[in-house]
Amino acid sequence: MNTRIFPAAILWLATAGFVVAGTDDVRIQKDIPYLDGDAPHKADLYLPAQIPKGQRAPGIVIIHGGGWSGGDKAAKREHNIGTTLAGHGYVCLSINYVLSTKTGAATWPTNLHQCKTAVRWLRKNADRLQLDPDHIGAIGGSAGGQLVSMLGVTGPSDGLEPKEPYGEFSTQVQAVVDMYGPVDLMTWHDVSMLGRSRAQAPDLYRQASPITYLKKGNPPFLVLHGTADKTVDVEQSRRFAVALEKAGVEHELVVIEGAPHTFDLQPKQRDLRPLVIAFFDRHLKKP
Repeated sequence: MNTRIFPAAILWLATAGFVVAGTDDVRIQKDIPYLDGDAPHKADLYLPAQIPKGQRAPGIVIIHGGGWSGGDKAAKREHNIGTTLAGHGYVCLSINYVLSTKTGAATWPTNLHQCKTAVRWLRKNADRLQLDPDHIGAIGGSAGGQLVSMLGVTGPSDGLEPKEPYGEFSTQVQAVVDMYGPVDLMTWHDVSMLGRSRAQAPDLYRQASPITYLKKGNPPFLVLHGTADKTVDVEQSRRFAVALEKAGVEHELVVIEGAPHTFDLQPKQRDLRPLVIAFFDRHLKKP
């Protein structure tokens, strides 16, 4: 099969000076400046090889893990997710965001603001990407699972929206895949991104916990977690599923027996690609 990319993106990538690589099914554009100004954090765009003329593809924001202090947009897990979903017709944006350091300086909620800005960036560029701005999902693992869950459950009334850039566009997503993310920081341990201990700032830990914001009308969730996870106990996701049920939010919890922390869509215990693709297809692709 010949490698192709839809015409609007060809013109954009050529004029922007970006190099695109990939396979017969996927094109990858590296290091896109998705934030306004001189921010050092970039994104990688995973594109279907071709979107039929007159059609639009749903979008996905991919958020990497790494304890909010490490990880990368192009790591093995994120590459696996991006190529898998782009190969099935999704426009995917895998982002880097501000990371906490040993100095203990807080990076919350700036990291969440940047994730929300990525959603806005997709909507801002919807026409030239042949993207459907009304159907955008999010997927992330570990710390990325916490951040994508926050994308799903928070809105303008929660006081966590970035003012700029692209403030005219919504940050709302329509479906979330949370892969073994810590969702209740009040029952976890201290985290560096908050800059303070839970004993010092319990309200801050509650603010950064997705479980705090659950309400009817939140988008559907698919939650994936392994029983052998030694970093984020599977009980976090089980507790999340109970809270989602109580709030009346459509969801599915899939517990993978024997799976450790930090797996992609193809852990040796089970191929999760059909499950994740079916979930996003059901909620993001028009009939």
